[in-house]
Amino acid sequence: MPFMSNRPPRDSVGVALYRHEAIGAVLQVRPTAAGPRLHVLIARRTKTPFEGMDALPSGAVEPDETLEDSVLRHLAQKVDVAGLTHLEQLGTSSDPDRDPAQRTIGTSYLGLVPTTFDPRLPARAAWVPVDDLPEMAFDHTTVVALAVRRLRAKLSYTNIGFALMPEEFIIADLRGVYVAALGRDVAATNLQRVLTRRGQLVSTGETASSGARGGRPARMFRFRDAHLVVTDPFAVLRPE
Repeated sequence: MPFMSNRPPRDSVGVALYRHEAIGAVLQVRPTAAGPRLHVLIARRTKTPFEGMDALPSGAVEPDETLEDSVLRHLAQKVDVAGLTHLEQLGTSSDPDRDPAQRTIGTSYLGLVPTTFDPRLPARAAWVPVDDLPEMAFDHTTVVALAVRRLRAKLSYTNIGFALMPEEFIIADLRGVYVAALGRDVAATNLQRVLTRRGQLVSTGETASSGARGGRPARMFRFRDAHLVVTDPFAVLRPE
């Protein structure tokens, strides 16, 4: 039997040639019986390594594409990428043993979609709560944790909440999304006051229907900007 090695091949001048993959962690706040929860998009693998295990959408970066083009291509195989409201690079994983098949560098991305986004998924794909993940392939559990930390950090000093919400909403729904995304309780009045003071929220001048519970119709709001803006640059320096 010939000797097999997982060492990467080298070019004519001795530089190692190895695989680079793009990984997408797409987060969304989705309704559950217990209330809104933060979810991530995963898919069941059908090939080795880690056949039969769950993983984030990912795959090799082709020579003629950028990292962002690559992650969008792999995400498009699982979800309608037109629904993405935000995409940013998280980081690069370079552990030599992260892929048991071959030397692979992984660059991960955080993607966000609004609560109203609910496309049909392929048979092997699903949304799962980030605090109830199954065992995942490669280092994808770590990638999900990094994506959640990034989102929670940016909710404190940017307007990234726009990417989780529909274009117009009431404060009660905004609070539900923030509670799910942050993983802790948030008072609706405080949330409205802080985001308004930071210039993030704008009243639409409209009201929502009172619904089955009746009561005074709630005012409708929207985010002032539908792209990422740093609104409180010193928030990350404040103690908990």
